[in-house]
Amino acid sequence: MKLGIIGLPGAGKKTVFEALTHNISDEALYSESRIGTVRVPDDRVDVLSDMYKPKKTIYAQVEYFLPGLGPAQQQKGKDQSLWTQVRDCDALIHVIRNFSLPGAEPPSPLNDFTDIDQELMVSDLVQIEKRLERLSQDRSRGQKTSAAERGLLDQCRDTLEDDTPLRHVPELACAPLLRGFTFLSGKPMLLLFNNADEDDVLPDIETLAERESCDIIKGRLEQELAQMTSEEAAEFLEEFNITASAMDRIIERSYRLQGLISFFTIGGDEVRAWTIRRGTPAVEAAGIIHSDMQKGFIRAEVLAFDDLKAAGSFKEARKLGTVRLEGKTYEVMDGDIVTIRFNV
Repeated sequence: MKLGIIGLPGAGKKTVFEALTHNISDEALYSESRIGTVRVPDDRVDVLSDMYKPKKTIYAQVEYFLPGLGPAQQQKGKDQSLWTQVRDCDALIHVIRNFSLPGAEPPSPLNDFTDIDQELMVSDLVQIEKRLERLSQDRSRGQKTSAAERGLLDQCRDTLEDDTPLRHVPELACAPLLRGFTFLSGKPMLLLFNNADEDDVLPDIETLAERESCDIIKGRLEQELAQMTSEEAAEFLEEFNITASAMDRIIERSYRLQGLISFFTIGGDEVRAWTIRRGTPAVEAAGIIHSDMQKGFIRAEVLAFDDLKAAGSFKEARKLGTVRLEGKTYEVMDGDIVTIRFNV
């Protein structure tokens, strides 16, 4: 799953990207796109790994994408090529400056958020108008067009013209007929306020926090931590009375932002976290592991992580009756330990 990092110039996008990915570079050009894959922290994987001592332990992963900026974006913050680059992302992280800069205007988080969000909505509106025009032309030529698609696009246009991003209307943003449009304002978004080192709170924009997913990061401090060894980082955190780096929280939150959950497979060879969307049926989850498992699916043997932890072993959990057999339509839950019974 891929998250695009966006924001106005000076917001600290590069700093946040490097803090999240530990992909530090003084030589990277702003015109170059960068991508980094990050392990999603999960204590449950650690517990299972300690329990089974596997040859391999594999965590869920998330990908962060920092688009390269053309001259217009570097100078003015207005460059449609930026939106083209992040259209294939599953979600967006909007980095917003909430710290002072020498010689610059004081931070204005609400205005900065609104500026970018308006661009996303305008980009979507342009795309919708072009498609509706094309459908109208096809109809006038006597070609058959989809009334359902036209109706959904009309609803999208009305929503955007009402100054509402499509992510606030999930039934439109996630409509199967519109999947190919990859609407920018329909993507899940985390507003990440980039605070000064000494600032631990969200900016006082209550109405924004009520309707959007918001969090804070001390970008500069976290970037410094990313360059330290684990021992150096521990000393740094203790010196500044910080309980933990914010990175784990942000990484986990950006994972959940996309409606993702983890289920696990266990054994002596491998303990692994698998990524699926919430509500995925067992037969589709089996296909994530291997296509043959989906084709020949018989049953899924399921044990909740908490039940395994309480029992102490799979064998004991079976005695307690917490291991159960589920069919194709069972919706795999976050933390399920799954063994697929199949025959091809």
